[in-house]
Amino acid sequence: MNAYYSSYFRGRYVFVIALIAIGFLALMLQIVKLQVWDRDFLRDQGDARMVRVVGIPAYRGMITDRHNEPLAVTTPLDSVWANPQAVLAKKANLKALATLLDIPQATLMNKIKERAHTEFVYLKRQINPDIAAQVKDLKLPGIFLQREYRRYYPTGSVATQIIGLTNVDEKGSEGLELAYDEYLTGKDGAKRVLKDRLGNVIADIESISEPEDGGVLTLSIDQRLQYLAYRELAEAVEQNDADAGSLAILDVTTGEVLALANYPSYNPNNRTDRKPAYMRNRALTDVYEPGSVIKPISMAAALETGKIPLNISIDTSPGSMYVNGRVVRDINNYNTLDLTGIIRKSSNVGMTKLIFMLEPNIVAGMLRKVGFGEPTSSFFPGERAGEFVVPKVRDIFGQAVQSFGYGFSVTTLQLAQAYATFGAGGLKRPVSLLKLDPEQVPAGERVMSPETAHAVMEMMRSVLEPGGSGTRARIPGYQVVGKSGTTRKLGPNGYLADSHRSVFAGLVPASKPKFVMVVMIDDPKGKEYYGGAVAAPIFAKVMAGALRFFAVPPDAALPTPLVKQ
Repeated sequence: MNAYYSSYFRGRYVFVIALIAIGFLALMLQIVKLQVWDRDFLRDQGDARMVRVVGIPAYRGMITDRHNEPLAVTTPLDSVWANPQAVLAKKANLKALATLLDIPQATLMNKIKERAHTEFVYLKRQINPDIAAQVKDLKLPGIFLQREYRRYYPTGSVATQIIGLTNVDEKGSEGLELAYDEYLTGKDGAKRVLKDRLGNVIADIESISEPEDGGVLTLSIDQRLQYLAYRELAEAVEQNDADAGSLAILDVTTGEVLALANYPSYNPNNRTDRKPAYMRNRALTDVYEPGSVIKPISMAAALETGKIPLNISIDTSPGSMYVNGRVVRDINNYNTLDLTGIIRKSSNVGMTKLIFMLEPNIVAGMLRKVGFGEPTSSFFPGERAGEFVVPKVRDIFGQAVQSFGYGFSVTTLQLAQAYATFGAGGLKRPVSLLKLDPEQVPAGERVMSPETAHAVMEMMRSVLEPGGSGTRARIPGYQVVGKSGTTRKLGPNGYLADSHRSVFAGLVPASKPKFVMVVMIDDPKGKEYYGGAVAAPIFAKVMAGALRFFAVPPDAALPTPLVKQ
């Protein structure tokens, strides 16, 4: 019996020891398998769960004025995001977070529950730094901050229609931000990081690629002049109870746009007040019939034929005439006028009789040459070409009204480019919104002779002399040449009797033109609405500043005649 039990217990002991040995051996084999055979696989699986490749955002390139003053810069901000699974698992109280983000708590929870199967959802993008700090202090489970970047525009509403906007992802959506988006957009870098189970970065492991910031875009705009132009334009629109206004200033010698102002405007840094009408760059997108500011160009067309002597006189009595059964009239009966008198008095009758001495559509050809009917070379998104149709040969009334600025439409920038042709001695230069190096300045295309440009400039000088319509555009110490224009706006049933556009175009200093400027005020409702009364004073104030900023010496005291270029 004892021998039996002894043998029995010995057998159980051996069995247990064998089981332990087998288990131990199995464990050792598993360890070897994990540590040797499956080591690479397990490491890869662990990395897949804990090691992540994250992007290193590149800065969007700055936009600056011609003096490298910033017009658009990128600033770092935080966005709030959540891991819905972590938030719901911990039953986090989001009341304080909802208050900080100014989002109803129920809305916040619904957004998280809708993405309950995921590990990521944005709660609010690009919040202010002080709010971000308070969110961080809450230390809510599953709630995190992510560094992002937002565009900031130091000049606010002053130049926003030129510069444009980016969207929440820093992609250009308007203006030059859109036109040069590819150039301004940087190339993001990447790095490998170690994250914990909640998605927090524990450590940087290695850099994969360095970010490449976007290029710097240097505009031709002068920030000082842009401020002045915007301020004076805004004041004039408000004082004259007008709907809107636009203004363009070019450097005659290069074709660079030095200022391009529009009003009304909006603050791009506070997008809650954006309205589509405020976002338009009116100087390039709004078209209108230019009116009498076209007469100097029509006069140039007549002189270029060589068939009109400078000393010719035109009888404009009795101040009106019939053309194909329709009336062309002047404000007064100016009797007999010479060519300078036609420009100074802005005689529609005189201009009509003058062009009827020539072959049909001579004026239309010149209008095409100086750039009407096609976009400028600004490459601005949405720029309009205006509406321009060459009248039929038998449409002599159409040819007549075209000679004094009706029957076609232009933009403010097109007008400025056309007038710059006079200051450049008959050369039409492409306009540029980007700053040009001296070797980049184009030679220009000859569209009229230097003699013709010189002669018409002399005629425009009379517009600013006592008795002319542009006396309010005079600048003390400087010779100024220019022309005013006033047109009626079109309504559903024809031209409106009490709705106008007021325009002034001019160059300074006349002895050697440096700047050309066009001002347009849309529908002034005050006591005055003529271009010489509404638009000309803006010209004088802004141009005086431009001459001062660029240290252009006075020329009014000099007896020297206009320089032929």
